[in-house]
Parts: sequence; C-alpha cells; structure tokens
Amino acid sequence: MQKRMGEAVARVARKVNDTVENKTDSLDLANCKLIAFPVGIYKAMRSVTEGIHHISLANNELKSLTSRFVTTFSQLRELNLAGNYLHRLPEEVTSLLHLRAINLSRNRFRHFPEPLTTVTALETIDLEENEITEVPAEKLATMASLRSLNLRENPVGPEVRLLVRPLVPFDLLLSPEEPVPKA
Repeated sequence: MQKRMGEAVARVARKVNDTVENKTDSLDLANCKLIAFPVGIYKAMRSVTEGIHHISLANNELKSLTSRFVTTFSQLRELNLAGNYLHRLPEEVTSLLHLRAINLSRNRFRHFPEPLTTVTALETIDLEENEITEVPAEKLATMASLRSLNLRENPVGPEVRLLVRPLVPFDLLLSPEEPVPKA
C-alpha cells in the first residue's frame, strides 16, 4: 500500500516537473488517485501558473475544488474534472474569464452548477452522468458563447426536454426518453 502511494506521489511530481521545466500550457493529473489538489503544487508551479490553459484532473477521487485552485489557475481555457466525486463548484469559478470548456461528467452533481452561467467565454459544458433534475433555463439562454450542454444520463424533468432552439441558442444533448411501460 505505501509503495503504491509513493509511486502515485512520484508520478504526480514528475508530471508537475515536466510542466514547469518544459513551460507547457497544460497539466495532466488524470488517473492519479488524488483526493484533493496537492497544496505543494501551488508552490512548485508558481512561476508558470499564468501560462497554464488546460488542466485535467479526470478520474481521481476529488470531492471538492477549492477557491485557491480557481484563483491560482485564472487563465484556464479547458478544465477536465470528469470521473470524480464533485457535487458543487466554488463561486470563484465565475472569475475564469477565459474558460471555454469544462467537463464535469461522471460526478455527483444534483443541481446544475449555477456559477457556470456567468462564465461568459464558456462554449461547452459536459455534465453527462450526474444526478441533475433541473437546469436554470433562463440563465443558460443568456450565455452568448455556449454551443453545447451535455446532460445525457441525468434524471432531468420533462420541462428540460422542451428547451429547444430557438429558446436556447446551443445544442442540448439528452438521453432518449424511456418508453412508458404499459400496464
């Protein structure tokens, strides 16, 4: 067990070092068994955080995202948080002025993360396989840049199915309706 933990820590350290040394614009910490974003990364990456545009924390065990994460990586354009245990986002996500795509699929959202509705550059929101039953239709309709909202595999109510063009200016992806069983 400790050997595996040590290997996981070493893998994260290698990925962070690669990003810092090569001054790349992305940080890929997917599949690293993280239960939280490691605080030490903030210090290790302080010289390059402004240049980070893409972060993947997919398929970890994150239960929350901190406001420090959002404010540190303020230049993000793409954020992949798929396959975690998230159920909400910090309000500070509204400060991600350049965020174009966010993947929150396979998480634990019961409510649509409303702070996203004020991120003006957002083009793609992926919330597939969550537990969302309703969405803030009026707020979504005002998102001028939004092109695609994926709500497949969510128990959305019938009123969400009525959100079609021209009421909403984006592609709304939903699972097919289940046929009503005959008595």
